[in-house]
Order: sequence, then structure tokens, then C-alpha cells
Amino acid sequence: MKNFFTILGGMGTLASESFVRVLNERTVAKTDQDYLNYILVNHAKIPDRTAYILGKSTESPVAALMEDLKQQDQLNPDFFVLTCNTAHTFYEELTAVTETPIFHMPRLAAETVQANYKKKGEAVKVCLLATLGTVDSGVYAKEFESVEGYDLVLPDEDLQQEVMNLIYRDIKEHKFLNESLFKDILEQVTTTLGCDVAILGCTELSLMNEVTKHRYPVVDAQSVLIDETIKQAKK
Repeated sequence: MKNFFTILGGMGTLASESFVRVLNERTVAKTDQDYLNYILVNHAKIPDRTAYILGKSTESPVAALMEDLKQQDQLNPDFFVLTCNTAHTFYEELTAVTETPIFHMPRLAAETVQANYKKKGEAVKVCLLATLGTVDSGVYAKEFESVEGYDLVLPDEDLQQEVMNLIYRDIKEHKFLNESLFKDILEQVTTTLGCDVAILGCTELSLMNEVTKHRYPVVDAQSVLIDETIKQAKK
């Protein structure tokens, strides 16, 4: 197969399934041949990224991700799509083992916020909703630290726990799409924290955004990545 890309997924599997479903839905196609060529690597056994970052596990996900990159490189994909926000903590290490481009999801999401949300005379308040691993890694903070006019707001301990419950307890453990909790989290971001927009920096939250009707201003990192994937694949 030529002119294809590789999706590095399995972190988690339901989120990867959502990525592929939305990717196919957004691809303009009237025949089988109009869809995009890609390989989905659903490497479900990759160690938990957040547990490793927080020091709760000694199992690093880096070796497994590097193995996937090296294996897929032998097939010569045009680019890689890494569907886990937290895994971008190790972006520099991963890009060191391949010359094939790897799209940077947090960077694309941050650029989308900066392009679409602007205020005169005061900073745009941007709330990051993500795993504690992603928050602690600073992978999103790096994308805003050198850009004026934006304040990255992190959830307090209670709100962060609700985000973690939604991701791990409800979706990963019980396959329960808790729409009520998701909307409550977004309400707190908008009303209690007074934020102008929330970044959905976890693919489980992206999954929730796909199935939940709501009125809250969000930038869905996975959605942005999907649009960029289609754009580049069409080239």
C-alpha cells in the first residue's frame, strides 16, 4: 500500500475507535476508493501513561511506542498520528527514532485556540481538561507559555478528580459514557472558573464530546487532529 498514514492507538481502545469513526465520517467519499489509506495500530498493552508520569508505575510506555514506530517505519507511511494526548509528553524521544513526521496534537489544539479565541485588553482564559498525567507533564502549558494574551487555567483538586473519574472510572473501566458528569464539568469550567474555552485534552473526553449535546465553548484536540490528518492525507 502506498500513500497511507499510521494511527498509533490503543490508548485507550474506545477512544481510538472513536478517532477512526469520526475520521471516516468526515472524509468526503462517494465510493470505497474515496476513503483514506491508513493502518490502525491498536496497541492496547502499552503501559498507562499517567501512572508512569505520576510515579505510580515503573512501566514506561516509551519503549512500546518506539517499537511501534520502528515496526511501522518499515512500511514507509507518510506520517504518524498519535491519538493519546498524554503520550505527547514523550514526543521528543519518539521523534528521535523516526524521520517520519508525527503530528503534535496538543500543539494543533493550542494553535486552534489562539486562532479562534481573542480578547481586547485582557487575556483569554483557557481551561485544560485532561488526565493528571497530561496536566503535570506541562505538554499543553509549553504551547501557551510564549504566547501573549492567554492564561492557561488548571482545574482545582476536586474538579480534576471528577475529570479523572469520567476518564478512568466511567469510560475506561465501565464503558459508561457519563454525559451528566461531562456537562457538569463543562459548567464548572464556564461558571465557576470563568473560562472562555476549554481544551479537551484527552481522547476519552473527545469521545464524550462526540456523543453529548451541549452549548459550552470547547476545542476538542482529537477533532483538530482529525481535520489535520484529512488535510495532509488529501495532499
